[in-house]
Amino acid sequence: MITSVLVANRGEIACRVFRTCRERGIATVAVYSDADEGALHVRDADTAVRLPGAAPADTYLRGDLIVKAALAAGADAVHPGYGFLSENAEFARAVLDAGLVWIGPPPDAIEAMASKTRAKELMGAAGVPLLAPVDPATAGEPDLPLLLKAAAGGGGRGMRIVRELGALGEALTAASAEARSAFGDGEVFAEPYVEHGRHVEVQILGDTHGTVWALGTRDCSLQRRHQKVIEECPAPGLPDSLRTALHEAAVTAARAVGYTGAGTVEFLVSAEGRPYFLEMNTRLQVEHPVTEEVFGLDLVALQLSVAEGAALPAAPPAAHGHAVEARLYAEDPARAWAPQTGTLHALEFPYGPPVRGTDPSVRGTDPTDPRASAGATGPLPSVGATRPRLRVDAGYAGGDTIGVHYDALLAKAVVWAPTRDEALRALRYALRRARVHGPGTNRELLVRSLEHPDFTGGRFDTGFYERHLDALTGAAPTPASAPTPGERYAAIAAALADAAARGSGGGGGNGAALPARLGGWRNVGAGIQSKTYGEHEIRYRTTRQGFAVEGNEGVEGVEGDDVRVVTVAPHRVSLETEGVVRHFEVSAYGDEVHVDSADGAYRLTARPRFGDPSRHTEPGSLLAPMPGTVVRIADGVAEGARVTAGQPLIWLEAMKMEHRITAPASGTLTALHAVPGRQVEVGALLAVVTDTDVQKDPRKDPRKDPRKDPRKDTQKDPRKDTQQDPQQGTAKDTPKDTQEEPS
Repeated sequence: MITSVLVANRGEIACRVFRTCRERGIATVAVYSDADEGALHVRDADTAVRLPGAAPADTYLRGDLIVKAALAAGADAVHPGYGFLSENAEFARAVLDAGLVWIGPPPDAIEAMASKTRAKELMGAAGVPLLAPVDPATAGEPDLPLLLKAAAGGGGRGMRIVRELGALGEALTAASAEARSAFGDGEVFAEPYVEHGRHVEVQILGDTHGTVWALGTRDCSLQRRHQKVIEECPAPGLPDSLRTALHEAAVTAARAVGYTGAGTVEFLVSAEGRPYFLEMNTRLQVEHPVTEEVFGLDLVALQLSVAEGAALPAAPPAAHGHAVEARLYAEDPARAWAPQTGTLHALEFPYGPPVRGTDPSVRGTDPTDPRASAGATGPLPSVGATRPRLRVDAGYAGGDTIGVHYDALLAKAVVWAPTRDEALRALRYALRRARVHGPGTNRELLVRSLEHPDFTGGRFDTGFYERHLDALTGAAPTPASAPTPGERYAAIAAALADAAARGSGGGGGNGAALPARLGGWRNVGAGIQSKTYGEHEIRYRTTRQGFAVEGNEGVEGVEGDDVRVVTVAPHRVSLETEGVVRHFEVSAYGDEVHVDSADGAYRLTARPRFGDPSRHTEPGSLLAPMPGTVVRIADGVAEGARVTAGQPLIWLEAMKMEHRITAPASGTLTALHAVPGRQVEVGALLAVVTDTDVQKDPRKDPRKDPRKDPRKDTQKDPRKDTQQDPQQGTAKDTPKDTQEEPS
């Protein structure tokens, strides 16, 4: 019997495995890098062992150090989680050679599926349908578009879509370099890229006694950078004949390699309904919770049982209902999915405790669930259930720091319900009502995706975001009915809450008191004060009846000037607009303010009265869009070099994702501060490109225009002061997915 498990991973999957171990009375051991010293998975484990360094190559990819850690901590088994070394046959052998139990498939099975090219040959021989490979050396126009893939790994790393033959050579070079960096193997292969295909996979589970289960289908078609964002079980809209064919093909694939434990067989289903084998992932998937919810199983517990030699029942339990998972990432979808860093102040979901402490996964859409408030989170049986329920698997908690070294996944929100429509509605509600305070996230994109008619109607494929991303990340549409309180109302609530916290206000019935001190406020006429958040200057005055908001006439999205203040407290404000009272929860973290309401969540920044002259940057400056490491400079790029608009100049790596910095205009590179291997902070000056026209005619350079008083740049009207945000500078992100786990 297993008594102590070391999880060779980090983040939410480590916490997920620890949870099941606790429920089974098994001790837990974490490993951690220097960057993860205070991470949630370290706090969650019974004991932890340090892996010196921060880079994955020095820590979580060092199998020798992890085996030593397991032996030193007295563990008798190793669970690999997903990503990192989870599909490394040599690591599995090293674990077994050390006398430890490997909670995963046999090393030979991992090896058979480790190379996608060899796996396809094996699957073809077993009769599993395949896409015919294409030799890049002989590819022609009829073969386009092509999909380049890394042979040694998945998750979008080393993957490129090629639509023009002229781009094939560069794409092969980039894909091979990315694959070599991520997997230590630069082998890349090509196959036809199927337009409008759906990513459908089958969860399998095998034991050492010859039983192999096929646990339904999952649809994972909503992807960014070839990484999944929203997954669901079962895959909607598939005919029974296709489901049966996928199940049979998955079981055939598993039996062909003598598979045991949990794994996933992935397929691409064409628009015509033809399935093609993609790959087999010899590990637990990120999206495994949707299968657990539909089948009422704990897949980690079953992994442990299989590793101990237990036999599975002859057939799996029946499926019930529908489950949908959304991955909450610290990233900006509108800026090429650029990762965001900083302090996560709060992560809380409705009807459940805050995500903190030692049990980060919480349930709660059904508040009558007795385990919801207690934070118990093992899979609940779906048999007989009639109401939606929420599950959250998180790798971060309030107060944690989101750094640059690892995956940007904060949490996975999963909802089970009797029907797909009910599950989608409950998940939208949970995401909208969640308190996610800190760096920007993809939360709004998730909500809009879940309500998009193509997704709710089952008319989607892997190109969903390619077609709809601009619309999904644009300004939220305003319904034709009564306007929702948007960012303007949130800013009003933030200003009034701040005034209440300062003790500034009138003595009336909406909760204010007489002014105590003005602090950073300024007087604008008799009795009127103001504070600015972004582009919203909020003007209010205090009366004997309390606060009254001024100056909303003509403001876009605000109906008339009728904003009545109902109640004000330091953390809660109620406003009446057009006869409807709406409530706002306000949380301030210095100048960063988060406002939550039934209509949405808003992240605001209080602006100072005057702009900071030190934030002025030269025209043509290339600023780091996030903290990271300079990984390379383009060939031939040096000070004095001529560059053209859009030319790639510098590559940064943050959160295992590569970002390409391009020239903002044609001209001369007059400064180059970026150096490969150097760590840079957000907003750091990387280079300066001087526009060609400015060089030819200095009169076009505003810095040399004698008619322009430079002092005026720093004495703007604060209401019009648009300080440059270094994250909105000239950097253009071209993501390279090197995150440890995509699928």
